[in-house]
Amino acid sequence: MRLTKFGHACVRIEHAEGAVLIDPGMFTGPEAVRDVRALLITHEHVDHFTEPQVRAAVEANPGLRVYTNRSVARQLEGIGARVTVVGEGDAFELDGLPVTVHGEWHAEIHPDIERIPNIGFLLGGRVFHPGDALTVPPDTVDTLLLPLGAPWLRVGELVDYLRDARPRQAVAIHDETLSQAGRAVHGRLLGPQGPGTGGVAYRTLDVGESVELV
Repeated sequence: MRLTKFGHACVRIEHAEGAVLIDPGMFTGPEAVRDVRALLITHEHVDHFTEPQVRAAVEANPGLRVYTNRSVARQLEGIGARVTVVGEGDAFELDGLPVTVHGEWHAEIHPDIERIPNIGFLLGGRVFHPGDALTVPPDTVDTLLLPLGAPWLRVGELVDYLRDARPRQAVAIHDETLSQAGRAVHGRLLGPQGPGTGGVAYRTLDVGESVELV
């Protein structure tokens, strides 16, 4: 498997039979959706999903399928069978790649702000994208995509999340709102200079950079 980071929370996962794109939002250019077989969308916030971009991608690629929760699917009416609604506990396959769905709700931003549905996707039992939540995957995974900067998040929660999830490595995503200095501060706290994450390797990728998942 090969992972490529695009803007903010968007990643592309290439596997033996095809490619999958997760959460192409307002910080992701149209080039990210080219030649993928499926779009996986965790929730409706614009940094993860924009309706015009998804509709354009579906129109340009007749074989493209979208898998998402019901609240996003409502905004894609008219696409019909191209959209599959999934939720907690569901499982499906994408060209031989098994995908399971975990989590139900977006992390709380503030008690006065209504929470929205949010799902996470586990691909091949190896790579987990939680969307905007700190959902612990059901089994230990090789690669956890780690939200780094958000209004609902503080770095101490990330340390505890990595201790609980115990992946082999964490790859930073959801960092468009952080400056270069802010990313460096987070990196120190999540690395060997921090309070400790149980030996989880932490890494960052530049936009367009790829890593092989062995």
